[in-house]
Amino acid sequence: MAKSLEASSLIESTYKKFLKISDPRSFDRKTNITLSDHLMSGLAIFGLKFPSLLSYDRARKDPEIERNLKTLYHVETPPSNTYLAERLDLLDPKSLRPSFKNLFAKLQRSKKLEQFEFLNGHYLLSLDGTGQFSSGKISCPSCCVKNHKNGKQTFYHQMLGASIVHPEQSNVIPLCPENIQKSDGDTKNDCERNAAKRFINNFRREHPHLKVIAVEDGLASNAPHIKTLQENKMSYILGAKPGDHEYLFELLYSSDETKYFEFKDDKGFFHQFQFINNVSLNKSNPEVIVNFFEYRETDLNGEERNFSWVTDIKITEENILQLSIGGRTRWKIENETYNTLKNLGYHFEHNYGHGKKHLSTIFCLLMLLAFLIDQIQEIACPSFQAIRKKTRTYYSLWERMRVIFEYKELVSWEHFYQVIMKKKLLDSS
Repeated sequence: MAKSLEASSLIESTYKKFLKISDPRSFDRKTNITLSDHLMSGLAIFGLKFPSLLSYDRARKDPEIERNLKTLYHVETPPSNTYLAERLDLLDPKSLRPSFKNLFAKLQRSKKLEQFEFLNGHYLLSLDGTGQFSSGKISCPSCCVKNHKNGKQTFYHQMLGASIVHPEQSNVIPLCPENIQKSDGDTKNDCERNAAKRFINNFRREHPHLKVIAVEDGLASNAPHIKTLQENKMSYILGAKPGDHEYLFELLYSSDETKYFEFKDDKGFFHQFQFINNVSLNKSNPEVIVNFFEYRETDLNGEERNFSWVTDIKITEENILQLSIGGRTRWKIENETYNTLKNLGYHFEHNYGHGKKHLSTIFCLLMLLAFLIDQIQEIACPSFQAIRKKTRTYYSLWERMRVIFEYKELVSWEHFYQVIMKKKLLDSS
């Protein structure tokens, strides 16, 4: 089972899923470059952290790299960057969803997922939106459009990302994101709320029995979203700001049902809670019943931090600290997911190619797949953990991988990692 979480198995498994994707184009003759060659080349670009399509295009012509692409990524014939963009632009993004589910299932079957269990067998599922592409000139029919007062327009794509997170785990498990963009024929912009509804429905269809607690920011603590979570049997801990929930705060401060709890921990931090169970979310939605709590943390210097959440989990003095930890773990979608993708070598905000239809979205999904493969290895693969420790930073690891991939003929992923660890020497002849 441990072997199934090594790079060779993860990538081969993804390759087999790619083989099942129907080519959106029809050809009068058999093409020399298959759709799987295009998809696996895209995965290699993000797996090896090429900074641009041009850098990949220059590299693919090298015989050593061509051999390594075939050995490690199952690429028989590497396509040019132009042909790669043209073919992937026509691909339906939904066709990549099974690849995310497949990799998640491998982690689940290995029992490694269990280390992310948080509360009574539940997993924390952090959701949040982020910018993916923005331009004042480049656009496609799927772009959302922002009209400025000066008459100019900004075209953009966003995505609603989601990761399984845990307060004591440095890694995250990204799931297939939901893109925030126009569908065919739409005239109005898509939005994060609509994307969240689509994501939840897709998530529950693909993972019908997984017990999760959705942790989200204050934008999510509204009646329609809570109803969607309830309909899909998902628990939640959602941020609740005073300006958006005056009714709840007034009730918390005035009700005889409000309970108080405080303590000082071993580090000298002072924790204060007040909470109330079984109250309406607001006057407009009295049928939406929630539990509400406020938390104040005071450090050794007297500095205070205040938080507040709504949840469907009954609040007690025994679980309220754990619930607050769960709510604060939402930030891992920002720090360990988006920050890693944007600032630690994945080049998330770089425009690899926008295309005329789906290219920007396909590249985004391939990048997230590469990120998922890296995260699974860091969680469960001793060889990857060793090279990660040796190189110390992500940037150093990605740089060393690209150099070795370019100059050394590799026979397997295990051989690749052994060279990085210097257990196998480079041939300098």
